[in-house]
Parts: sequence; structure tokens; C-alpha cells
Amino acid sequence: MTAPATDKMLSRKEGQVGYLTFNNPERHNAVSLDMWEAAEGFLDEFKNDKNIRVVVVSGAGGKAFVSGADISKFEKERSNKETSDRYNDTVDRAYGAFYNFPKPTIAMIRGYCIGGGVGLALSCDLRICTEGSKFAVPAAKLSIGYRYAGLKKLVDVVGPSFAKEIFYTARQFTAQEALMMGLVNRVLPDAELDAYVQDYAATIAGNAPLSVDSVKFIVGEIVSDGPPDLEKAEAMVQACFAANDFKEGRTAFMEKRKPKFTGS
Repeated sequence: MTAPATDKMLSRKEGQVGYLTFNNPERHNAVSLDMWEAAEGFLDEFKNDKNIRVVVVSGAGGKAFVSGADISKFEKERSNKETSDRYNDTVDRAYGAFYNFPKPTIAMIRGYCIGGGVGLALSCDLRICTEGSKFAVPAAKLSIGYRYAGLKKLVDVVGPSFAKEIFYTARQFTAQEALMMGLVNRVLPDAELDAYVQDYAATIAGNAPLSVDSVKFIVGEIVSDGPPDLEKAEAMVQACFAANDFKEGRTAFMEKRKPKFTGS
């Protein structure tokens, strides 16, 4: 898939880390149909790039990660059943692309993370935010229904009681509340976020990709609805032991040096 041309989504590569930025700061990075399509295309590029081992997702402008759907586009994108169905299918596919991405993903959150922004963050593996970040799913204030898949992701991360609180109250939660609920992994001062996430991503990228990717797949199978694919899970584990990286890891440990993993 080729990413559509839009300046509302940005993509770059730095070493073994891919960066994907929602670039609509004048609307707190509210997301339109073409942005979701572009995001999916960029993810596809990262997936097929063997040099990329981790992807960091962020929002431009410093005031918001993602604040949900771009309501200004609704007349064009969701004015009737046909266009609404297309929009919903595109969004579901994009969330799936993030959630099922085979490599580690980090949501770097600064500012507002609202509605679909929470859904996007939950579709990433890890969530790291600033002290001033705010989180909310205001569906109950708009009489919006949430689908099973979106709610399950939230329950998987924070548990049923906190998931109900987030939806029942529809209020904004602070970064410290989000940390207490388990919604985010780390909370940092604003000035430290970029450097911390860059170092965090580099640490993950420096580890054996076959090991890391197998854990991502197996954890995904553990929390899935259907029966786990135990055959594939075991095959990925055995591939780790059969790889050159296993020998490199042992050798580097004995030689007291940093291993150089190739993913093979």
C-alpha cells in the first residue's frame, strides 16, 4: 500500500526507529479520513522495512496527541449511510493496522488524548506521556456508542472497573490518574519526553527482534477472543533458538560486549 499524499500525516526514519506524526495541530490533531488512510500506508511501509524495528506515534504542535475525529469533515465524510460506512470501515482498518502491527509501537503523548486518540493510544503497545497530558472518552456526552473491539482494548489495559469509570463519567483524567489506572506506562516532565522516548525506542530496537516480535505476537494471542495460535507461537519461539542472533547473544554476553542483532 502506498501512503496517500497529505501534509496532515508525517513519516520519517531515524536509524532503526520509524516515526509517524498526526499533523493537524490547528484542530488538536483531529483525524480525517485521508489521515487514517495515510497512516495505514505509512505503517505498511514500516512493516516491510527490515531496518525498522520500532515505531513511535505522536501528534504535532505540542498541545495534543490526537483529539478524535475531525468534525469539520463530517459533512463530506459522514453525511449519509454510505459515506459513514466507508469512514467507519477505514477507521476500523487503521486501528487494526496499529494494533496488529508486528513490531513494537510506542504512543508518545503530549497534551490532549481524547476519544479516538485514546483508541489510537490503546492500539499501540506502550504509552508514554507528559505530566500535563489529559485523557477522556466523551462518548456519553455525545450519545455515541462504542464498538466491542474498542472497549475490549480499554478493558484489556485498565480492567473493567476503570473502563466503566472512563466511559460512565466521560470526564478528563490527569496523567497521574492515567498512570494509576495503568492507561499509560510512564509520565514525564514535558521537556524530557522526546529524549526519553527516543532512548526507550533505541533500547527496544537494540534487542533481538525475533525475541521481541515473538513476545508481541504471543501476548496478542493471550488477550485475543479466539483460540490462540499455539502452533505459530511455538514456531516463533523455536525460530529464536535457531537464529544466528541466539549465537550472537551468547557470544556477546561471554565477551562482555553489546550484541549486534540482525533479526536472522
